[in-house]
Amino acid sequence: MADRIPASGTVHWVGAGLSTGSGLAAVCDAAERVRLWHRTEQRAAEALDRLGLTGRAEPRALAPDALAADLAPGDVVVSMLPAAEHAGLLAACVRAHAHFACSSYVSDAVRDQVPAARAAGLVVLTEAGLDPGVDHLFAHDLIARAARAIGEREPATYRLTSYCGGIPAEPTPFRYRFSWAPFGVLNALRSPARYLQDGRETVAERPWEATRPHVVGGETFEVYPNRDSVPFVEQYALPAAWSPDTFVRGTLRPDGWLRAWQPVFEELRRGDDERIAALARELAAAHPTTPDDRDRVVLVVTLEVRAASGRTWSGRYCLDLVGDAGESAMARCVSRPLALGVRHVLDGSLPAGLNRAAETAQRSAQWLAELADEGLPFTLREEN
Repeated sequence: MADRIPASGTVHWVGAGLSTGSGLAAVCDAAERVRLWHRTEQRAAEALDRLGLTGRAEPRALAPDALAADLAPGDVVVSMLPAAEHAGLLAACVRAHAHFACSSYVSDAVRDQVPAARAAGLVVLTEAGLDPGVDHLFAHDLIARAARAIGEREPATYRLTSYCGGIPAEPTPFRYRFSWAPFGVLNALRSPARYLQDGRETVAERPWEATRPHVVGGETFEVYPNRDSVPFVEQYALPAAWSPDTFVRGTLRPDGWLRAWQPVFEELRRGDDERIAALARELAAAHPTTPDDRDRVVLVVTLEVRAASGRTWSGRYCLDLVGDAGESAMARCVSRPLALGVRHVLDGSLPAGLNRAAETAQRSAQWLAELADEGLPFTLREEN
């Protein structure tokens, strides 16, 4: 394996969509040089002006050849593009010996390139946003706290739930406003969810049919499982002596969402891809996020452990943030953790190869402390 390539100090932030917020300013503080790549140079300049970063980053027109030609060994590429485009950017990084960072889940196409990146001494940072990202930090830290209280070798059962949602700050009759690709929102609901319930693997073919109430700080939300939760049991490295009763990662919505979306669910049951694409356009037009709207992000991760001896421990992390005129809550919650990860690529503290926001309890505690210092608010509650 090659030695880790030192960071050059240059960061290429690729894309300036809805998730690009004050994290870009934090990168400008940490890096020697920042280039913002967007659809056109003018659009990039406009984004910098909107973020108050004119003169602090260089606007660039995004074209694969232009970006590839501009990369130098040790540069850091931050992808804010859709997940399907990460693999192509990572390939360009490997060819140029540049590091790579994004906030998305690790796709197979990205994972396939990790051995080459590691051999070249490159950092591949993924799952470093909100969900995935901060949710991992919360989970790892809760597990470490529970292990100290209960003991890693003590037989026990546990319930771990992790729910996140971007919702309107002021409830609407539809209980939602579209702030990202509507077709992606609907397709996520069409994808089966796998999770652990009552100690058994469970699959919800239609995730919304597994919706249930979830009370946080006296407020009732609705939550349902999404994607595949089961691999995260291993990723979170829970003690081998503990057995899962419940392990669910999912989506959070305002109370009343299930009822308000019944007509959508009927379309999802019977519609083909063409009809669902048309429905996505109709819903986006009817329920858009406008400049006057304020969004809200709620992320709550809960762990409850019951030892065979009868001892119990429970803990809950909660992040609840409302956007303002300067920055949406989602942009702040995605871009700030990602910027923190980029800073650790720049300072050399992340090893070559695949990294997620949280790989250990120690890193999770460190990153949570840094995020709190940098103004990302969250609360922790523990009970023995």
